[in-house]
Amino acid sequence: MVRITLAFVSKPRPAPDLPSALSPLIDAHTHLDACGATDAASVTAILDRAESVGVGRVVTVADDLDAARFAVNAAQWDSRVYAAVAIHPTRANVLDDATKAEIERLARDRRTVAVGETGLDYYWPGKLDGCADVEQQVEGFRWHIDLAKRLRKPLMIHNRDADHDVLAVLLDEGAPDTVIFHCFSSGPEMAEACVDAGYVLSFSGTVSFKNSHELREAAKLVPDHQFLLETDAPFLTPHPFRGAPNEPYCLPYTAVSLAETREQEPEEVAALATENAERVYGLARQPQSAAGS
Repeated sequence: MVRITLAFVSKPRPAPDLPSALSPLIDAHTHLDACGATDAASVTAILDRAESVGVGRVVTVADDLDAARFAVNAAQWDSRVYAAVAIHPTRANVLDDATKAEIERLARDRRTVAVGETGLDYYWPGKLDGCADVEQQVEGFRWHIDLAKRLRKPLMIHNRDADHDVLAVLLDEGAPDTVIFHCFSSGPEMAEACVDAGYVLSFSGTVSFKNSHELREAAKLVPDHQFLLETDAPFLTPHPFRGAPNEPYCLPYTAVSLAETREQEPEEVAALATENAERVYGLARQPQSAAGS
């Protein structure tokens, strides 16, 4: 998720209330640094809040080199944290040889479970100063695909307004064994194409937004073994807290919303998403237990 600084006239909304506990859960994509974590103590505080409502593990994701270093450090500080590292597509113009070498070093760390977030973002070019152009994004995407295949780690994709080209590049390069579409936000046609290709779709708070009709139709089509749950915190806070700061502890709200959409019980959705995350990221299975116990 690209970070944009905006000026707000009104006061920011307060943080959401703690949801009812739903266990087990894994936040498949979050940004602990953007949530305000800077050291081991602040990482632990965020994870303690999350664990109190059943979110026992998280994958913290990088979008630039500093965030990649932080993600690996955070995963060393707290055993409930895992890392994913890459350069965000909007920053693909910084991918010189030195940056590639450092990202590869960090991606090889034993606590790094995915290469990401990478992909294509056609929304920001021309709107955001310094944003990588389409050609630079495609070149960076190809490099990250190759890295994921060489390291045999999942590829985590950021896709914004680029459905066709993301699929085309994956087909052209040959996709890694595991591909995750983080914060899947497309409609049923794209969902069917991803499912048919064996890709995993990760759902965030957007599935709870009132105007996300096409996304909810897409979510109904995904088999039980091909979806994850994520917050993308501090972004995309679920309804009815949209606009408030997001954090991993908010994940149960998204789980409940997705369960309603898929006509499943929240406990079933939580268990399936956790089992899928353990398989996709190669995490050790943990016995189900009551949150906060």
